[in-house]
This record gives sequence, structure tokens and C-alpha cells, in this order.
Amino acid sequence: MNDDQSTYEYLAKGGKLSSPENTPARYRAELMRQMASFVDSELAGAAGFADCVNYGPGIKERIAASRIVLEKHDHAERVLKLMGEFGANTDRYQSVHPWHERAGREENLGHERHGGDMRLNVFHYPIEGWADAVTMNVMMGEATVLQIGEFAQSSYQPLAETIQGILPREKRHLELGKEGTQKLVRSGTSQKQKVEQSLIYWRPRIAASFGGENSRRLENLKKLGLRKQSNEELRSAWESAVDKYFRSLFSD
Repeated sequence: MNDDQSTYEYLAKGGKLSSPENTPARYRAELMRQMASFVDSELAGAAGFADCVNYGPGIKERIAASRIVLEKHDHAERVLKLMGEFGANTDRYQSVHPWHERAGREENLGHERHGGDMRLNVFHYPIEGWADAVTMNVMMGEATVLQIGEFAQSSYQPLAETIQGILPREKRHLELGKEGTQKLVRSGTSQKQKVEQSLIYWRPRIAASFGGENSRRLENLKKLGLRKQSNEELRSAWESAVDKYFRSLFSD
């Protein structure tokens, strides 16, 4: 039995790895793919949300939006540092893609990768106005908490610990979005309608961020300790959370 095979068996039993030196090639490739998707999504998400700062109707809202942009950049930097330990050129990485570029509002990109980076496709769509921003922030916030919750259980211990530090902030971003939607819905019918329209727009696009039907690759990721739940399980949990929140919001 070679060292790599022993490591894969160790991982399949729930083992943890702690440094680049003891990661076999297949594991390293999948781990880097996950980290790149996280970093690219945070950078693209921050770039898209930066324009929303000026949409805020008041100082409190603009401070909240600014905090989200700042912290998403910080989250990207933390995980990018881990990628650097595997040899990634972190200085070049930060500027190699046009993080602010967006597709047309009505394009349907599905869940296949689009463009040259690894961001989730939802971060290729533009945000239009404050109601759109806070509604998207709630829906994507619910998705993010579930998606990176998987990384918080990663068999690569440095990533798990880093994400455990990031997760409370992402939950706070979700709460800021909820505060924003609640304020809008209470302010009158026209704003409530804008939130409802944004809900209809973003729902299928964020649902697609969970990926397609699971495949053999998912089973391999589970054996490597890099995934716990299926795409369907995560999407179902997200749908339940979104339905529960907006049902309560619109019935108040």
C-alpha cells in the first residue's frame, strides 16, 4: 500500500489533514477547486455589492452595505492565504479577473461555469436598486450559510478553522439583509412589491448555485471528507429557509 492510498483510507474514515505537505494530488486538486470557488465568489460578490452602498436609503444602510463589502474582501483574503500555501500566486490572483463585470439581467446562465473564474454564476448577475440588493442578500445569505457550512466541516483542518471564523460574519450579513427587507415591507405597498419581484427574479438563479444533480464526483468528495451533504439536500434546506422567512415577512 502506497502513502496516497493510506491517506485516502484515513480520510474515508473521517481523518483530518493539516498541511499541504501531506495532501495527495487528487485531494489537493479538489480542495483547491473548492477554495478558488469560495475566493472568487467572495471577490465577485463584494465587487457587485459595492455599487449597492449608494443605493442605501440612509446612513445606517450604507454602513451595513459597506461592512458587507469590507468583510467579503477579508474572507477572500483569508482563504486565498491558504491557497498561497499550496503555491498559488496570490498577488496575481487578486487582479487577474474582472470581478465587477456582469452578464445581462435577463440572461439564464444555469449552473455551468461561465467566464474565466470560479465564482458561482449568481455573482454574474447585476443588482438593480436597494430592494433588489437586500432581497438578494437574504436569499444568497441563506445559501451561503449552508454552502460554507460544508467547508466548516472540511477534512482539511486549516480550511475548516478559517471558515468557522468566517461563518458568524456571513450569518450577520444575512441578518442585515433581513433587517433591510423588513424595513422595506413595512414602509408600504410599492416597496413590498419590489421585494416580491426581486424574490421571483433571484430564486431560480440562486437555486442554480447549488449545482446540478449529484454525480460520482460527489461520492468521491464525501470519501475525501470535502463534502457531507448532497446538492439536493442543501437546496432543499435553502428552499425551506427562504419559504419560511418570506412567508412570515409578507404575512406580518
